[in-house]
Amino acid sequence: MTSKTILKSATALSGLVLPFVAGAALAQDQVDLRMTIWSANEAHLAMFNEIADGFTQTHPNVSVTFDSLPFDSYTTTLTTQIAGGNAPDLAWILETTAADFVNSGALAPLSETFADTEGYDIEDVSEQATALWRADGELYAYPFSTSPFAMFVNNDLIAAAGVQTPAELIAAGNWNWENAIETAAAVADNGANGLIVRDFNYQIWQNLASIWRGWGASPWSADGNTCAFTDTEMVGAMTFVHDAIFDKGAMPEPGESVDFFAGDAAMTITQISRASLLPQGDDAFAWDLVPLPAGPEGEYAVIGQAGIGVFSMAENAETAVQFLAYMSNPENSAKLAQFFPPARQSLLNAETLGETNPLLSPEQIENVVIAGISNGQVLPGHEGFAEIQQVVRAELDALWQADADVAGVMTSVCDRIAPLL
Repeated sequence: MTSKTILKSATALSGLVLPFVAGAALAQDQVDLRMTIWSANEAHLAMFNEIADGFTQTHPNVSVTFDSLPFDSYTTTLTTQIAGGNAPDLAWILETTAADFVNSGALAPLSETFADTEGYDIEDVSEQATALWRADGELYAYPFSTSPFAMFVNNDLIAAAGVQTPAELIAAGNWNWENAIETAAAVADNGANGLIVRDFNYQIWQNLASIWRGWGASPWSADGNTCAFTDTEMVGAMTFVHDAIFDKGAMPEPGESVDFFAGDAAMTITQISRASLLPQGDDAFAWDLVPLPAGPEGEYAVIGQAGIGVFSMAENAETAVQFLAYMSNPENSAKLAQFFPPARQSLLNAETLGETNPLLSPEQIENVVIAGISNGQVLPGHEGFAEIQQVVRAELDALWQADADVAGVMTSVCDRIAPLL
């Protein structure tokens, strides 16, 4: 069963998904909340537990447990728990599956509780950041992480290849995809690797949105009903990527494992939270962080999001919504910003973000982080995305060959996914 089917089946079960009614939980009862996440990072867990302890101080009958699930199987595990009547009270939700969760009826509404919580200041949370998590004006999940994609750069490898660094190209007004790939190819010709789209690995194709958005391309129409892989913009973008791999050698071919943060490549596209992977001490190299290069459609930005939702079928849904309001208030949002770029406009400044991201310069924070969050488009998602993702991945296998017919592959993709849209 797909995640979409599981969610629909779960929400249809009699008595499982209940209307969200204020006052449903009794304050005097012991309440044990469980929240699923996909991080087992000790620093993350320490911060979450600190926030939970703060909530317990004013709600002594409440405990909060953070349940770390493996990222690769996270959504499948979560939807299986829901279908089995063992839904958590709260959960992290990927942007790609937001439509499934928001439209399924599985999530409790948040707007009223957030608006009524003293000091919450819901107006501080930007409408653009919450757009993916709303339906009919109601907020169903809070976007706790809004992280822009950017380009980390190894200036040592680029200098050794005798070409301009991205910073120099930016200063000259020449930071675009044509020049970025030429730089990557020069480094590859010099014996290292060029450009890595981190976590793509010829499987997670939606991460190529960090490139194709520069062509104004999308996988489907704005309403999600029509396949757009055959559009001129997408064919152009995918042709560019194919040429970068097989003609210019600027990107590793399928089967090659390359790690930018180990010093093996000139550039990598990834989210800014990966700055923590930069080597320190004797292993350090001269690095930079720059915006994505301009494409044929000009400058652009792409962001990844993760939301937190409360399941309406949970026995303690009301208390869980109250905890989420506490977890995402201005004070705790500032704590979360240490690892997760915030949706609150009051925190989107170089001073605040500089305190929580000490490796980044004020210029990097302003030009990459703040500009990316303010202007970025979210990675593509769709109802039933898990199934669509697998179908597209399988069809794109034919693209990752030197003699591929790019336009023909794009037609094949649309033929396969059109019934799913």
